[in-house]
Amino acid sequence: MGGAGDTWPHGHVRGGALLGAERVAHTESRTVATSQRKLLRSTYAAVLSASVGAVEQQPTSDKFANLSAIMQTTLFVPSASRLVSSFTAPSQPCTSRRANGTRYAMPRMHDGPARPPPPPSLVKDKSFMSDQSGIAGLDMESGAIQRRETRAVRVGDVLIGGNNPVVVQSMINEDTLDIDGAVKSIREMHEAGCEIVRVTCVSMAHAHAIGFIKHKLRDEYQDVPLVADVHHNGLKIALEVAKHVDKVRINPGLYVFEKPDVKRTEYSKEEFESAKNKLRETLKPLIISLRDQDKALRIGVNHGSLSERMLFTYGDTPRGMVESALECIRVCEELKFGNIVVSMKASKVLVMLAAYRMLAKRMEAEGMQYPLHLGVTEAGDGEYGRIKSTLGIGTLLAEGLGDTIRVSLTEAPVKEIPVCYSILQGLGLRRTMVEYVACPSCGRTLFNLESVLHEVREATKHMPGLSIAVMGCIVNGPGEMADADYGYVGKKPGHISLYRGRTEIRTVAEERGVEELVKLLQEDGVWVEAPVQATEKELAGERV
Repeated sequence: MGGAGDTWPHGHVRGGALLGAERVAHTESRTVATSQRKLLRSTYAAVLSASVGAVEQQPTSDKFANLSAIMQTTLFVPSASRLVSSFTAPSQPCTSRRANGTRYAMPRMHDGPARPPPPPSLVKDKSFMSDQSGIAGLDMESGAIQRRETRAVRVGDVLIGGNNPVVVQSMINEDTLDIDGAVKSIREMHEAGCEIVRVTCVSMAHAHAIGFIKHKLRDEYQDVPLVADVHHNGLKIALEVAKHVDKVRINPGLYVFEKPDVKRTEYSKEEFESAKNKLRETLKPLIISLRDQDKALRIGVNHGSLSERMLFTYGDTPRGMVESALECIRVCEELKFGNIVVSMKASKVLVMLAAYRMLAKRMEAEGMQYPLHLGVTEAGDGEYGRIKSTLGIGTLLAEGLGDTIRVSLTEAPVKEIPVCYSILQGLGLRRTMVEYVACPSCGRTLFNLESVLHEVREATKHMPGLSIAVMGCIVNGPGEMADADYGYVGKKPGHISLYRGRTEIRTVAEERGVEELVKLLQEDGVWVEAPVQATEKELAGERV
């Protein structure tokens, strides 16, 4: 094992002792290194404090960029060695540790090279982030959502805005030239709860095909509200498809599309006004057509497709999105047309939030009460796509903004509908399914909570509007389930208590719990029998 003087690879002596001059030299070396670190750390703290203090005196519009630059330079450098390396060799790893005489590279505290602050000319204005309070439409005493006042816009037999429930919509992914395929998808989505269905319209042939789709739906199913999506230079297409659908959606950045000029360095005031007038004149025929037919228009702005003049004038920002929408709204108002729905979609949740909030403020200032269509575009798929959509849509709904929603997933469109209803139900805006309140389980739980919740759900899921709590113990159960219509609570081992609201009705053996819950619902007259599911054979016969 070696004697007292044997050393470990890092230069320390096993047993905690160094001998003679080696110990003195080692101690002096550590003292010097410690003093250097203290000096550098104090210098770092002073520089950072002074820099941040100076920035705090600057206008709000400059704070974000300057603070970002300071923090990119000083963040993640708690030791003197990292502080020095961050300035002297940002792209090189720290190599200060030895083992068995070999110098090993130590990774930095973050992956990739250190990023220097961008030049001022490339720093985007972050002033739009200053209004992120998120409580504008929330009653802080009751917790109730106070929805923004909007006018009602009719889309087929559905009303968006006003005092009407938030509307769920989506978009089929079939080519609308495939009339039978499109009709099948529209019907499937409508039966799943989609109240308005959007279809793409990229040519005159597609516009005519949508007319056949509309007729086929009326003849074989029912008149589903349809929206036609029109994009590049789409005036003629829009005028034709407006005859067949209930609403037309345009993207201001593409409706009058001009190929970007790579040599352009700015937009003069005259050029800006000329392009603005061209948009106005191209919009007018469509607006007049929709007005005369009493149909609707969605002004659908996308962060990723702003026009070149908006990008040059306002940058790739929520402000540019808002100005783009307001231009179109004002043309509509000039022509006395008010059946307008507006959307401000972006793939970045914070950009989307800022754009909708800014638009709502601008419209309020100008006395505009047009409904808002909410969505996070290109949200992706799976759990992350659903979470991302919920963060954007749910946040705005909680603030009172939003009259219709679409969750955009890279999945079969019919899978978007349950997500929409879950968001609305979670905020108490619509009751389209049974609301189950259940605790996460803990050591006090007196039964298998997960399996019992599944049993309760299977027995009652066909009764939308009902609220049922399944709680594992008596400690928090009655209090936490106060808002539920009925409760199923573990009271003692092998037994559960059934509640109506906060009132305990009876205690029964655990194995009869679900059966007795159904019996209680029957006694109260709220029970309905589950619908009989048709067999594949019966469905095939119906199709024939």
